[in-house]
Amino acid sequence: DQTSHLICNGGKTLTMDTLNPQVKAVEYAVRGPIVIKAGEIEKYLEEGGTKPFSEVIKANIGDAHAMGQQPITFLRQVVALCTFPELMDSPSFPEDAKWRARRILQGCGGHSLGSYSASPGVECIRKDIAAYIEQRDEGVPSDWENIYLTTGASDGIMTILRLLVSGKDSSRTGVMIPIPQYPLYSAAISEMDAVQVNYYLDEDNCWALDINELYRAYQAAKLHCQPKVICIINPGNPTGQVQSKKCIEEVLHFAYEENLFVMSDEVYQDNVYTPDCQFHSFKKVLYEMGPEYFNSVELASFHSTSKGYTGECGFRGGYMEVINMDPEVKAQLVKLLSVRLCPPLAGQAAMDVIVNPPQPDEHSYKQFHQEKSSVLGALADKAKLTEQILNAVPGIKCNPVQGAMYAFPRIFIPPKAVEEAKALGMQPDMFYCLRLLEETGICVVPGSGFGQKDGTYHFRMTILPSIEKLKVLLGKVRDFHISFLKEYSALE
Repeated sequence: DQTSHLICNGGKTLTMDTLNPQVKAVEYAVRGPIVIKAGEIEKYLEEGGTKPFSEVIKANIGDAHAMGQQPITFLRQVVALCTFPELMDSPSFPEDAKWRARRILQGCGGHSLGSYSASPGVECIRKDIAAYIEQRDEGVPSDWENIYLTTGASDGIMTILRLLVSGKDSSRTGVMIPIPQYPLYSAAISEMDAVQVNYYLDEDNCWALDINELYRAYQAAKLHCQPKVICIINPGNPTGQVQSKKCIEEVLHFAYEENLFVMSDEVYQDNVYTPDCQFHSFKKVLYEMGPEYFNSVELASFHSTSKGYTGECGFRGGYMEVINMDPEVKAQLVKLLSVRLCPPLAGQAAMDVIVNPPQPDEHSYKQFHQEKSSVLGALADKAKLTEQILNAVPGIKCNPVQGAMYAFPRIFIPPKAVEEAKALGMQPDMFYCLRLLEETGICVVPGSGFGQKDGTYHFRMTILPSIEKLKVLLGKVRDFHISFLKEYSALE
């Protein structure tokens, strides 16, 4: 019997038939089929193959350093000193970096980054984060014991969802997510077998969040699941909008009324480019709504080393602040975190520099401030340039990129191209993006990977390439789009 079992399975215990079905359901567009194809083309070019272009430009993922952004010197100095403390004797490292590194190392077992930390993170780093949040929110109190360091923001988001997801059939947990969304959310919901509850952002109104749409989505979902949590990404990914204070108040009021747990993904809080937009943290707005709200709405907010002006994705540093969580549940959260031991200590150290940067009276302040302003200034220029160039193309419409690091333009795809895509068994925007990649070497992600209103098509591109490369990229997109429209309109 055992033998026949092995023979019919080709000798494998784990096959596509026996694989966890929740894993099969997971999709992650920003590293999906289009990116695999881009990798193949890159290899082909390296091996001397020819294409109508000389390089693949990957605009599919918000990976700043891969796009040529330089590290912030001070952050790398502190992490280097923590990693290799012998450098403390070197005169080429400034005293303010050494002071921070010593303080972090004192909080580590054996004064080494090679030790495990407590599961929620190194205590002095958690205290620095609480101080940073208080300063950012202009005095709203933050308790360091509500701060948990995580392996990037993604890990924190997954952990909180794990606590929230339960139930079978119509009592399964519903998770409200914005559409378009960042595919981490849909992937996590699939993996945990929760129910994805879509609320649509208003594209005609610069991707604003419409409170009536929240009520619509919530009421519809209640018929087949138990909505328990609402996720907000602000500033938006892939949509780049920055939520107004009024909008955040409405969301928090809605969560309070319907007893929903709020997850606010604020990893782009430093990335705001439009002068009349401002980042408001959900926690600060909640505080200003008064104690009745501030002491009852359960809120987890997330931040990361990967974005902002540092772009340190590879350190996988992040934190979450969790307020109003039931104390017994909090103990369960710490238990879950302790199963993973702790987040990487180098990432924790990097996070510490972000929340505790050089102050005006310190030696490194001038250089730090210059580097930070130059990164954010360049991003603001690129946001504007992207919007302007794309909007000048017939059949492309791009909302202002107010924040974050992406544009999510709407593209008109002629009916004949839609037919051809369907005949090939693919989404029309996937067909468009594959053609763009094959003909120009530009890798962007189809809007269908993020979710979009039926009958509308988009792609997401990052604005991270250097201004020279970005101009080339946008010029190629323009030329491709115009010839694509011509080709398919001629068939009409």
